[in-house]
Amino acid sequence: METAKEETETVNGELQQPTQSTSIDGSICGYDSLHHLLAANLKPHLFQEVSRLLLGLNCAKALETAVLPGSAKALSSEHNFDLQAFCFHADKELLREPRVVRVGLIQNSIVLPTTAAFLDQKRAIFQKLKLIIDAAGASGVNILCLQEAWMMPFAFCTREKRWCEFAEPIDGESTQFLQDLARKYNMVIVSPILERDINHGETIWNTAVIIGNHGNIIGKHRKNHIPRVGDFNESTYYMEGTTGHPVFETAYGKIAVNICYGRHHPLNWLAFGLNGAEIVFNPSATVGELSEPMWPIEARNAAIANSYFVGSINRVGTETFPNPFTSGDGKPQHADFGHFYGSSFFSAPDASCSPSLSHCRDGLLISDMDLNLCRQLKDKWGFRMTARYELYAEMLARYLKPDFEPQVISDPLLHKKSS
Repeated sequence: METAKEETETVNGELQQPTQSTSIDGSICGYDSLHHLLAANLKPHLFQEVSRLLLGLNCAKALETAVLPGSAKALSSEHNFDLQAFCFHADKELLREPRVVRVGLIQNSIVLPTTAAFLDQKRAIFQKLKLIIDAAGASGVNILCLQEAWMMPFAFCTREKRWCEFAEPIDGESTQFLQDLARKYNMVIVSPILERDINHGETIWNTAVIIGNHGNIIGKHRKNHIPRVGDFNESTYYMEGTTGHPVFETAYGKIAVNICYGRHHPLNWLAFGLNGAEIVFNPSATVGELSEPMWPIEARNAAIANSYFVGSINRVGTETFPNPFTSGDGKPQHADFGHFYGSSFFSAPDASCSPSLSHCRDGLLISDMDLNLCRQLKDKWGFRMTARYELYAEMLARYLKPDFEPQVISDPLLHKKSS
């Protein structure tokens, strides 16, 4: 990205510290990310302590960076995408060898204007993504997850049905494109697409396709929770998924996909954990005004509560559509969703997390994670052992009945008339 411009000013005759002006749309005061802003403006000892509080510690230490090959760094530099890599360690065990997996997340903007021919838009995204996937392959990534509906603009704000043309079968063009790369790099790829179910009335779903490291299709998962908030008019296109909470056993570990809005539902996270997930991906498309304060919190909470790793991916950039739209929220008509703020990151079961990717640029985030950490945190905290699933099940069963009454005990003096 362009470097932020430093500005100085004089107040009451005294020269003030330089401030950063925003030089790129979507940056944070001219910086790529909050982490970069803090690093540039805090003294080293203060930055170290702030980082400890914000990111936590992994095995009692600050998160370590991982070494990447020069070829990946060259691709990042040449094509201007953010590239970061970190290591999540686990304690050494006597009876189990480390189970280290290298995992990658890709965030990206669209390439062509939304007025361009649909096929041209899709192919341009393919061309961009191939370069970043090549960097992941060169880095030895074992499991890679892309962002929600990566093969198209996130047009579901418009309610226009012409965007349905981007939908494709599970084994369609996008899957075939990624199958070749999965085989080439011996890589599992999670591909969230707009699915058209040919066998069931050509119904459309928001779906993640799991492609195995041999290029085979392992399975799919459909988005469980569909938003009806702000400009997220997604129920115009697809409804709640029908696949439950599947966990996919791959060559590199057990993974699951909690698509976008599902991150706001704690029981959704829980169900993937009960089914044995070790890594849960949260491919998303969300904008700053709506959700940014929640973004660093929800996935990290889920990783802690369920003793697994979480990879959170958000697209980046501002996508403008040909026709202005409204969403029944009283706001004037507008032609864009807002800024997709990227900021993809990893969370670990020990409450540590990585710095995030850029707020305004494409990026590839890589993490080495020792999956032994999942069981170690289960043993340490005992969340599964101390949970009261029978109480929760009883409560939910009662809640689903038409005659449900909340368990509220009122103060007997609350409604008593004063004498």
